[in-house]
Amino acid sequence: MATIKSVKARQIFDSRGNPTVEVDIHLSNGVLARAAVPSGASTGIYEALELRDGGSDYLGKGVSKAVSNVNSIIGPALIGKDPTDQTGIDNFMVQQLDGTQNEWGWCKQKLGANAILAVSLALCKAGAAVLNIPLYKHIANLAGNKKLVLPVPAFNEFMILPTGAASFKEAMKMGVEAVIKKKYGQDATNVGDEGGFAPNIQENKEGLELLKTAIEKAGYTGKNNNGSQKISGDKLKDLYKSFVAEYPIVSIEDPFDQDDWEHYAKMTTEIGTQVQIVGDDLLVTNPKRVEKAIREKTCNALLLKVNQIGSVTESIEAVRMSKHAGWGVMASHRSGETEDTFIADLSVGLATGQIKTGAPCRSERLAKYNQLLRIEEELGSEAVYAGASFRAPVKPY
Repeated sequence: MATIKSVKARQIFDSRGNPTVEVDIHLSNGVLARAAVPSGASTGIYEALELRDGGSDYLGKGVSKAVSNVNSIIGPALIGKDPTDQTGIDNFMVQQLDGTQNEWGWCKQKLGANAILAVSLALCKAGAAVLNIPLYKHIANLAGNKKLVLPVPAFNEFMILPTGAASFKEAMKMGVEAVIKKKYGQDATNVGDEGGFAPNIQENKEGLELLKTAIEKAGYTGKNNNGSQKISGDKLKDLYKSFVAEYPIVSIEDPFDQDDWEHYAKMTTEIGTQVQIVGDDLLVTNPKRVEKAIREKTCNALLLKVNQIGSVTESIEAVRMSKHAGWGVMASHRSGETEDTFIADLSVGLATGQIKTGAPCRSERLAKYNQLLRIEEELGSEAVYAGASFRAPVKPY
């Protein structure tokens, strides 16, 4: 069996022009596995630590400390290890090499979640290569999932979910065709920070009306927040409920503050059977926060962002817990993305049923969609598209 020969990190740039970490793992059989980590703009305060340099270079956003931690601490400690031992190596990095904890578990404050995750992602790719299987199958095996599922793409910024498509390829066609250029002119296809279409609309209701019209004009029949004024938790909850009553909404993400467990729970109780209430900043892909939310019935879906928690193993644990609770799972990009397509394979391997990776434009977003098209083609007749079953495409594993 091939073993890890070297681990090399470098600083590269994400889609927002900010530094991020890329790692190469070389194996004894000549295999090279490479991965890069994304970074968020609107990060939750409970996310694992993304280590930045501070100071004046790159406006304080350099990652030379994280790179050095890989090259001088993590890398040397992994030489000779089995790259297929994802769980063992992830736990070794998180619990022994780093070892920092807070009330929500392992927080990666010593080495940085961006350093650990870059190695974890590259390791997963290396393990798949050694086993001579596609990355998505390796991820499925790590999780104990027996059924591969192509996810429904959720197109930003107000999210369109083509659940009625028969395949991922058809879902992409539906999303691309539901375009909004005619009403708002050329700037309708301006894109926001995450590669989502961002036309010049004044309030959320206008965006919902626009989407409804775009879907109808594209020949598809369809199912998502209000300006800057202050509003109480109960009134905000009632506003969301009015949106759900008026529009074909199937999913609402982060409807309240990341510490407002009370109103999350109220809304989930009142409309959770009709729509998916997705926890992003609330959960930060953290198994301990997921456990609390399951116990308190705070939401009913997980937004899966691997860099919020900082390792493949912990991400898989959060997904498995969510699925056993009957929750939906949506794999997600970050605003600062790279050309790395790991989350496409992750979504299929874990059968998340949903993926959010921007509008169908900008290459760092399209890279993920194109990888999903390749996976669907590779699976051939075995390919299963989540479609209307996007909230529960497989039995818990």
